[in-house]
Amino acid sequence: MSSCSDFDFTMNNTDASAPRSVVLLSGGLDSSTCAAIARDLGFDVYGISFRYGQRHAAEIAAAIRLAQAMHVKRHVIVDIDLAQFGGSALTGHCDVPKKRHVEEIGGDIPVTYVPARNTVFLSLALAWAETLDIGDIFIGVNALDYSGYPDCRPEYIAAFERMANLATKAAVEGTRPVRIHTPLISWSKAAIIRRGLELGVDYGLTFSCYDPSPDGIACGRCDACLLRLRGFAENGIPDPIPYQQCQEQVQ
Repeated sequence: MSSCSDFDFTMNNTDASAPRSVVLLSGGLDSSTCAAIARDLGFDVYGISFRYGQRHAAEIAAAIRLAQAMHVKRHVIVDIDLAQFGGSALTGHCDVPKKRHVEEIGGDIPVTYVPARNTVFLSLALAWAETLDIGDIFIGVNALDYSGYPDCRPEYIAAFERMANLATKAAVEGTRPVRIHTPLISWSKAAIIRRGLELGVDYGLTFSCYDPSPDGIACGRCDACLLRLRGFAENGIPDPIPYQQCQEQVQ
C-alpha cells in the first residue's frame, strides 16, 4: 500500500511561462544540486521524495527543508514499503559498511544497494509527471563518485527513457516526449559541490548518511559520508553538517 503527502508552494514561484520539471529530491547532496541545476536552466521544480522503508527519517526531513528553501512549486512525499522485501542494508537489519577506503567504493555492488529502487522511483516520478503534463524529469544519479549501483549508470538511464517514451500517452501520440535529465552523471563529488555552491545550494540543509545516530547525526564512516567528506575536502572547505566523530583522514 502506498500513500502520498503533498506540499503546495505555488505562492513562492508564480512564473506561469516557465517550463516545468519533476525532480527526484532525496534530501541529499546530489539531488539538491540537481534541483538547483533544473531551476538554473529555467525550469519550475516539482519535487518528489520517497519514504520507502529506509532505516531512518533524516533524509525526508532534509528533503522537506530543501523543498521549502528552494521554493519548489509542489513537493510530494510518496510512501511505499520496500522494506517488506528486504535485500538491502538500507531497508533491512544487516550492517552498513563502514570505514572503507574511498578507492574501494564503486567496485562490487554493495549491500546498501536497494533492489530496483531507482526503477520504482522513476516510474512513480513518471506517473506524476504524466498527470501534470510534464515531460522533463531530473534525477541526481552519478556514475563516477558513487557506490557502484547499477541503476546509476548511463546505460540504465537511457534504457528507462526509451521505455518511458513507449509507455506514456503523450509520447506515444507524439505530443510530448519524455526526457530523463542526469546533469551530474559524469561529475566527481567535488565538481557537484562546486557547482551547487555556485548556484547557492545550502548544503547545511542536506543529509547523505546511510546509518545516522538515533537523533539524526551523520556517522561520518559509511560510503555516503566518506564520498561527501572527500568532495568538500577537495574543495578546501568544511562540510557544514555535523558528524558523530571527526574524520581522521578522508582518502
